[in-house]
Amino acid sequence: MKTVIHHNAQKEKSGKRDYSRHITVLNRYSLLFHALLSFMLVFVIEVCSRRSAVGAFRFLSSHTFAFFFNSLIIFATLIVVYLFRRRMLMRIVISSIWLLLGIINGCVLSQRVTPFGYTDLKCISDLLSMTNTQYFTKFQEICVIILLGVLACFLVLLAIKGPKYQGRAHKVRAVCLCGGMCFIMSAATSFAQNSEWMATYFSNIAQGYSDYGFVYGFSSSVMDRGMHKPSDYSKEKIQQITAETANKKQELSSYKIADSGAIASDSKKKQEPNVICVLLESFIDPTEINFLNFSKDPVPNFRKLSKDFTSGYLNVPVVGAGTANSEFEVLTGMSLRYFGTGEYPYKTILKETDCESIASDLSAVGYGTHVVHNNGGNFYSRANAFSQFGFDTFTSKELMNIQEYTPLGSWPTDDILINETKKALDSTPDQPDFVYTITVQGHGSYPEERVIPNPEIQVSGAETEAQNYQWEYYVNQIHEVDKFIGNLTQMLAERGEETVLVLFGDHLPTLGLSDADMKSGDIFKTNYAIWNNFGLEQKNTDLSAYQLLAYAADQAGIHEGTIFTYHQAGQYQTQDAAYQDGLENLQYDLLYGERYCYNGKNPYPASDLEMGIDKTYIYSYRTNADGSLSIYGTNFTNWSRIYVNEEKMATTFISDKQVVLPAEYAADLENGDVLKVCQLGSSNTIFRTTENAMVYYAD
Repeated sequence: MKTVIHHNAQKEKSGKRDYSRHITVLNRYSLLFHALLSFMLVFVIEVCSRRSAVGAFRFLSSHTFAFFFNSLIIFATLIVVYLFRRRMLMRIVISSIWLLLGIINGCVLSQRVTPFGYTDLKCISDLLSMTNTQYFTKFQEICVIILLGVLACFLVLLAIKGPKYQGRAHKVRAVCLCGGMCFIMSAATSFAQNSEWMATYFSNIAQGYSDYGFVYGFSSSVMDRGMHKPSDYSKEKIQQITAETANKKQELSSYKIADSGAIASDSKKKQEPNVICVLLESFIDPTEINFLNFSKDPVPNFRKLSKDFTSGYLNVPVVGAGTANSEFEVLTGMSLRYFGTGEYPYKTILKETDCESIASDLSAVGYGTHVVHNNGGNFYSRANAFSQFGFDTFTSKELMNIQEYTPLGSWPTDDILINETKKALDSTPDQPDFVYTITVQGHGSYPEERVIPNPEIQVSGAETEAQNYQWEYYVNQIHEVDKFIGNLTQMLAERGEETVLVLFGDHLPTLGLSDADMKSGDIFKTNYAIWNNFGLEQKNTDLSAYQLLAYAADQAGIHEGTIFTYHQAGQYQTQDAAYQDGLENLQYDLLYGERYCYNGKNPYPASDLEMGIDKTYIYSYRTNADGSLSIYGTNFTNWSRIYVNEEKMATTFISDKQVVLPAEYAADLENGDVLKVCQLGSSNTIFRTTENAMVYYAD
């Protein structure tokens, strides 16, 4: 027995010696190990990102410098381990972070075209608030939590039981090594970018990540945020730009549009027209896609508008996702090309400062300004952004009595937006209005099996049956959006008020389209059309998203705003270097600079945004036979919640006139308790509260 114990003890000692020997070798050749580890991590990350080992090998062979530069970035982060004694732990932590980012990017690219960037981390709260949707299912949420929990437990165990570096801790040497690595990375990056081995700007983010690797692309999105100060930015430069624009504005403003559509002088000035701008989610004229065939025209209403009124291609900054960035360009007149890689200004600069927009510009000349959207008010931090833009009201889905959804149940249908847009117009009867309406019905994802039993439009031409089903679902939803366009136009025509309607697609759908698939030859081109009911001349042209509302306002005789009048004065010369330099300077001045164009003042502060148009009231309450409590009132929605003494309670929505407090909670009510109903956004944000409260007394 003693012999066996002795033998086992010797074996255990031998195992420990071998383990220690491995650790010693690893520490001795750690830099070489880090280099190999970096190479392996980049390869695995590219396999995840491209969802193909073959794709990763192609990246290595065709973009070899970029592959090794990505490896250098990871190698630089691994140098941090020398600052710690638990080096194995830190290696695993750093490697896990990179692997997680790569896996996330692969998952993101399975749902959209735009790869994962730093600003997406700021959208995590939006993602978590949308469980059980195509963005993020409950099952996926549970899997992520379990995996992260397992990883956290492993790292904690490793921190407690894992090996420590036993040699002398050369802290000064370690700090110098880290500092030297930072210098090397800075010099290497400058060399790579100046020699054009690596790009400094991705006009196509998806292509940029593909050509230069996820690690470099994501790192760029971390390091390159906001706007860099233009080299020629100065007070004199801004004054020169604004003076030239003011002269042109004076010339433009000396003319107005007469009732007949001809040009008239200011002496015949009348109330400005309403302006309705509609973002059409994932909208493209399907006939623009070369390989698709249809049983009938999928967008007859949009096609008629495009034929009879001003229309053209619209260059947008995103593909497959990133609605908020197309929206930002349209509403502000600013270009995303001057911001960081993959940045969402809604999640960065607009969290800190107000921003002149079409809403604030039109408010200054007497317009009521409204937003209508059948999705969450907090998604993309829109409620905050629209306040920073100066809008008066924002009616999000939480303020709508939505009853109809798409066949998958993923999104509300868009027909509800017609009446909500009308409500916004009716809310200010004595002034013109700007209404920004955002649709959602065309949004992905698109199923690979037939969901609509008898689709109105049959679609063919894709490579596989599954892809044909995806296109069939998408096209039929876009066909419903086209019906919405026809009904919206009819509603506006019947109002009898002079109106300009601007319709545009925010980006192409996430269905794997390439430039070669499009008649336009460019996946960053969507369609726009500008309808009016008072005889404006048709002037077809292709535009960038940041020029769209300036062009529409120009046609309607509206010449307001710093950026918008700059576009009007510059005649939309997108490719002109001086034009782009002026735009970059103005953007920087308004958002990051000294606001020289305002003489250092702030004429467009954030608004006190009101959520919704309809007021809500409580009229009465009644105890039901089952012990529950019914509260009766007006304008309740699925997002209405009963509050008792300022505490949110479980609530059952019955109709826009009735919500119910379940019996188990109603049983706890006491005389004198205060009842009210609130409309809640994500994260329990109270968007609106009933105009009155009621005091509870038992029957």
